Amino acid sequence: MRQVRLRYDETEVEPVIMALLHIRVQPKASRNEIGEVLEDGVLRVRVTAAPEGGKANAALVKLLAKHLKIAPSALEIVRGQSSRNKTIEIAELSDDEIRQRL
Repeated sequence: MRQVRLRYDETEVEPVIMALLHIRVQPKASRNEIGEVLEDGVLRVRVTAAPEGGKANAALVKLLAKHLKIAPSALEIVRGQSSRNKTIEIAELSDDEIRQRL
């Protein structure tokens, strides 16, 4: 799913492409890895961190940033902070680029 957001600057409006990625996280896994795409189109991701104090979320963002070759600050969890099912907003990458890198 692709969204166009407008970033307001002092001088002009700049359209920015944002992609949304739907993820199901498995915390306390034996290793950090990007898994398979499930039947409902959700990507399974396994992280070794426990789901306490935001550790699993931080591990998820770090793992995705590494695989996508972007800065962790370009990723934002927009839905599911305390759930296994999350929606991640990814700045500056198209859907096709995300599929190729994952």
